Amino acid sequence: MRKLFAPTALAAATLMLAACGSSDDASTEANADTVEMPADEALEAISDEPVADPEATATDAPETDAEAAATAEQAADAAAGVAAEAAAAAEDTGE
Repeated sequence: MRKLFAPTALAAATLMLAACGSSDDASTEANADTVEMPADEALEAISDEPVADPEATATDAPETDAEAAATAEQAADAAAGVAAEAAAAAEDTGE
């Protein structure tokens, strides 16, 4: 009987607290304008149209394959150096 009393009391307390919840009407539509209104108001004074910049580049890729290979080799060398330093540090702390 004692094992059944605790879950029953907990269920009753849960239902009582649920009854104290908000009584907002769920059929009331949410007003989405409240989120976008400040942004719209801030942009009302802007009337300029965007202009393309002919000197702008879309990518920062190296110009030649040789430069790309050199960059990849430098990255590989740097990674190998970091790995060697990490291995040396692990050996020093392991002793």
